[in-house]
Amino acid sequence: MEKKLVVANIGMKFGMCHLEGAMSYGAEIAAICDSDEENLRAAGERYGIPEEKRFTDYMDIVNNKDINVVTVAIPDQQHKKVSCDLLRAGKHVLCEKPLALTREDVEEIVRVADESGCKFMVGQICRFTPAFEKAKEIIESGTIGEIYFVESEYAHDYMKIVDNWRSDPKRHGVIGGGCHAVDLLRWLAGDPKEVFAYGTHKLLPQVEYDDATIAIMKFDENVAGKVFVSTGCKRDYTMRTVIYGTKGTLICDNTSPTMTLFVTDEEGVTQEPQTVEVTVNNHNAVKEFEVFADAILNDKPVATDAREGAKTVEVCLSIVESAKTGKVVKPNYEF
Repeated sequence: MEKKLVVANIGMKFGMCHLEGAMSYGAEIAAICDSDEENLRAAGERYGIPEEKRFTDYMDIVNNKDINVVTVAIPDQQHKKVSCDLLRAGKHVLCEKPLALTREDVEEIVRVADESGCKFMVGQICRFTPAFEKAKEIIESGTIGEIYFVESEYAHDYMKIVDNWRSDPKRHGVIGGGCHAVDLLRWLAGDPKEVFAYGTHKLLPQVEYDDATIAIMKFDENVAGKVFVSTGCKRDYTMRTVIYGTKGTLICDNTSPTMTLFVTDEEGVTQEPQTVEVTVNNHNAVKEFEVFADAILNDKPVATDAREGAKTVEVCLSIVESAKTGKVVKPNYEF
């Protein structure tokens, strides 16, 4: 069991939150890495990381035997190779979502993670968002009874942020961003057994994939669900989520300081809505790193391990396939 975490952070454009998480935890920061020298310089100066700890080639981290923990926040297309190289070198890895973009890539990461014996965590950050953590708590307390319908949306206008890696046909909006909503519903309601989806393409002419998708899901035990993904919507970013139960309903999102709770009385009559206050922390990387560090130092299982990340990607791939074929798709969770 390692008593000291020696951390490297790869990807300084999207990964500064992970660097902050590790620093907040008190871990030793041994290196930061980015292929873009300007991103690297800016991060180094912002967080006081000296030049001798800044690298443009991630293999310098792979080959550094002192580093035992690495966070990976780079374009999704690179997740497989970089993560597998790090795992084979004996590093514990926290990799941003989605785990990868294809079934073949997620299968390889799962296999290599198993073989390495290292801890591997997928950054499914919604599981650390205060409002969604509170929703999970309310559901498990039985306050709203048994769930019968859940819905979530990933509404995010990509118009000004579409670049080469975001426009890659393999990085469909459902997989790259919608995986947040899909993973959240998996966490709250379990694995969907069937999905059926429709897609439209009216908002982002610079991409080939649908920029709006709606997916209907069938879960176990008489539970249904819906995910809406729009990467071209004309509104503020949100992940509005509603959980319907036999005794109440919960409405929440990741950017509001309150959530709304409806409950029934003993006669089944819906009472006036309650306002539940929550902290707004849309990307709670501090909590995320704390959980990962605890798993490493105390040899605990990682809740969002490679298989969990693979299952979320599998549901996303099934949604994309259904929208293309017009057929119901049953996700394959065998990894």
